[in-house]
Amino acid sequence: MGSTLDIIVMVGQLILALSILVGVHEGGHMLAAKLFGMRVEQFSIGFPPKIFGFKYGETVYSIGAIPLGGFVKISGMIDESLDTKTMEEEPKSWEFRSKPAWQRLIVMLGGIIVNVITGIIIFIFLTYSLGETYYSMSEVNKLGVVPGPIGIELGFKTGDKIIAINGEVFESFYDVRDPNRLLESNSYYTVIRDGEKIEIPIPANFIENFSRQESDDLFVEEIFEFMVGNISKNSGAKKAGLKEGDRIEKIDGKSFDYFHEFRAELANHAGQTVALDIKRPTDKEMTQFTDEQINVEVGEDSFIGIQVIKLLEITRVQYSFLESIPKGTERAFSVVWVNIKAFGKMFSGDLSPTKSLRGPLGIMKVFGVTWDWMRFWTLTGLISMVLAFMNLLPIPALDGGHVVFLVYEIVSGRKPSDKFLENAQKVGMILLLGLMVFVFFNDIIQEFF
Repeated sequence: MGSTLDIIVMVGQLILALSILVGVHEGGHMLAAKLFGMRVEQFSIGFPPKIFGFKYGETVYSIGAIPLGGFVKISGMIDESLDTKTMEEEPKSWEFRSKPAWQRLIVMLGGIIVNVITGIIIFIFLTYSLGETYYSMSEVNKLGVVPGPIGIELGFKTGDKIIAINGEVFESFYDVRDPNRLLESNSYYTVIRDGEKIEIPIPANFIENFSRQESDDLFVEEIFEFMVGNISKNSGAKKAGLKEGDRIEKIDGKSFDYFHEFRAELANHAGQTVALDIKRPTDKEMTQFTDEQINVEVGEDSFIGIQVIKLLEITRVQYSFLESIPKGTERAFSVVWVNIKAFGKMFSGDLSPTKSLRGPLGIMKVFGVTWDWMRFWTLTGLISMVLAFMNLLPIPALDGGHVVFLVYEIVSGRKPSDKFLENAQKVGMILLLGLMVFVFFNDIIQEFF
């Protein structure tokens, strides 16, 4: 998982994101309940034991020591506390059970609605502030792509030019990995190879290859010329005096044109010292260069400690605030559609739950070991939409389970008995605890074994 500091940064981001999202989710339930005159006994971010709390009005607000959830306790409602003692008494006017079914339905949907609104707002502001930055397929297809192990297994070859996914032309190279497209039935890539149009079928479980963040560059990447970017401290490149902006042309006298060729040649010299022929810019505009040669130690992992700058033309699109509203909303709901498709694939047996479901450890790794606020808010918006979707699943103990019973009551005019609701809550809690145990231990297996 990395150093202690790396773990602290990852855990800190996860806890902050979950605290924000649990707070707004439970706040949605609480505000809806108070709106309809229901008494809210407790509002907690995190589960007991309680770290801090205070009472304001009729409600105790608290922070729990276990930061992986939260709850709101509404009088007269059978919830995860299974406090059924008061249910034996006559309903009070301020209790959940005494209110009309449509009001109770809105209360149960309150958390989901607020999570959706939160996710949409985050994606709207991200779209407005960042716009879109990508490599266009017209730019990438000047040279084509180079496959990694996953791409080779699928059938790609160096120089392939991807022109369509599932028969549809697309603009951004990022769309090559678009889960919405990869999760469709009978998906395929269309490529131009040696002037001939070829279709490469995508297996139903192909998305599993991207369940680990480090797998991304093992699929296909652009063929590109490059120059040296950031240089790691204490690396072979740093010790040798390599500088940002340098252009590496030869390794031990062997020429190459593109980054994938440079990387392959470095792999042939793992653990050795090599001579690099470089062109070093002498002006800020990088129009004039001097020729130099330096000796660099190549690590056993075949790296010298540099990031590279791709010499490809970047497409930048900036949106007005009004333009960002539909664009950000579309991005937010695309997360939901991906989850719906993924669950459908898991139920059909095309996807393995052990490879597709990730828990806290997997999410922590995606946040990363550096605190990047744009990445933090992107992931927080994504998780907000996922939480809304998961809570809407018709499982007792989740909001979706309550919604099913309330819809039944509204349609049939008959309310399920308190005993039935209590037993359903128990079954739902057993299912959820089982799922939590599965996801947690699956995380451990995926990470360490």
